[in-house]
Amino acid sequence: MVGLDNAGKTTILYQFLMNEVVHTSPTIGSNVEEFIIMVIDSTDRERLAVTREELYKMLQHEDLTKASLLVYANKQDLKESMSAAEISKQLDLTSIKKHQWHIQSCCALTGEG
Repeated sequence: MVGLDNAGKTTILYQFLMNEVVHTSPTIGSNVEEFIIMVIDSTDRERLAVTREELYKMLQHEDLTKASLLVYANKQDLKESMSAAEISKQLDLTSIKKHQWHIQSCCALTGEG
């Protein structure tokens, strides 16, 4: 699971695994697996270009050539959040041809999505 800081990665993980919200500290490090979950703070318009750049770099990595991609458009409970469709367009997800991908609106705090 990847994403910029404060996107909600750890909150989503604990919501998924334990069905509860936990208060977390920043996580350091990563693991390579068969799929990529990228969590995006849907309110962070200023850093979406950075997210896009990091996503495309990651998709080029030799360990991830067969990885599927799930993009979580987190923080959909906030009125200033971008929609999943808007994020998909900004990230140019339709240009990704060598990986299966899906974008999902979500709210880590409530477990929706």
